[in-house]
Amino acid sequence: MGSPVRPKKMRQGRNRKPFRTAFPAIWHQIAPMSTPAPERSPWWQPHVHRDRRPFLIGRARMVEAARAFFSAQSFIEVDTAILQVSPGNQAHISAFATSMLEDTGAESRLYLHSTPEFAAKKLLAAGEGRIFSFAHVFRNRERGRLHHPEFTMLEWYRAGEPYQRLIEDCMGLLAHTVAAAGSRDLRFGGHVADPFEEPEILTMAEAFDRYASIDLLATLKGSEPNREALAVDARKHGIRTIVDDSWSDIFSKILAAKIEPQLGHGRPAILMDYPASEAALAKLQADPRFAERFELYACGVELANGFGELTDPALQRQRFETEMEERLRIYGETYPIDEDFLQALAIMPEASGIALGFDRLAMLATGASHIEQVVWTPVQQGTPRR
Repeated sequence: MGSPVRPKKMRQGRNRKPFRTAFPAIWHQIAPMSTPAPERSPWWQPHVHRDRRPFLIGRARMVEAARAFFSAQSFIEVDTAILQVSPGNQAHISAFATSMLEDTGAESRLYLHSTPEFAAKKLLAAGEGRIFSFAHVFRNRERGRLHHPEFTMLEWYRAGEPYQRLIEDCMGLLAHTVAAAGSRDLRFGGHVADPFEEPEILTMAEAFDRYASIDLLATLKGSEPNREALAVDARKHGIRTIVDDSWSDIFSKILAAKIEPQLGHGRPAILMDYPASEAALAKLQADPRFAERFELYACGVELANGFGELTDPALQRQRFETEMEERLRIYGETYPIDEDFLQALAIMPEASGIALGFDRLAMLATGASHIEQVVWTPVQQGTPRR
């Protein structure tokens, strides 16, 4: 699958750039993202916990409902290791690093994972067929109304099944978990979505045409995307571009500013057919301009990111190296490639997978306005380094 979850993007999901850090010029135009936490007192103060508890109880019931939903379909819940050789290899997802000391005194670098994806796919290679995981995952440089440095990613995988099957899973999961929370709809930022309705399904090209009057396909003709054409379209909407922006950067700016806020009002929305450059771990479609990737939205919030999984280790290595070259250019650092993962990929069966930002879903189902209202023990601010 991929991340809520940018990464932007999960978006706390797979292959998502943290919008705040990648595109600061537009960040402050999106007011909901910069809303402060609702209570400055420590979360453990009784009066603070009393206010948060209804949201947390709703979340707990949703977890139970999600487990029952997957169990009824013969999924097995797996628990993957948090410490990994590589946190993931997507350019705009920043990790937390640590060290492991052997009893001999030898020291090695490890990372807190940003997704359980690598470990889950190794389990598919080992022979598992339907698995899901409630995983605590970690993203550095991300904290706000919809982002938390430690959050819960619900990921599930289906070996031998097409990625479109995951859309059915999403809608069934929404219905079961929202009902368990005692709610009838999803709410956020003054918007409402009915999780029991059939989702609106539209392609990325349709969304760009409808909400930004941009002919996305015209910029995807030829062997390379037309960066200049898309930059012109962006500037028409007052979206600032800089010389270093790639086609992908400009695409992400337009998507975040013009498209995503319009999605999932009234009913959930499925955004299909992502450009190939926007899916580092997904297979390409028959039309190689597009990847087997979709995202689920409700009330303008990205909830889940699904893929038809790439199983070609050579191509996957190439994509990882490209992502790390981009990360080096922007952040001045890279993360190691998990060679063990690439070896497992060589024997992994065809599969589909998806990552859903469970905290965000709990927010929308319970009516919470900030992610920390649905996190049992929010991460404290660290001690400033001297």
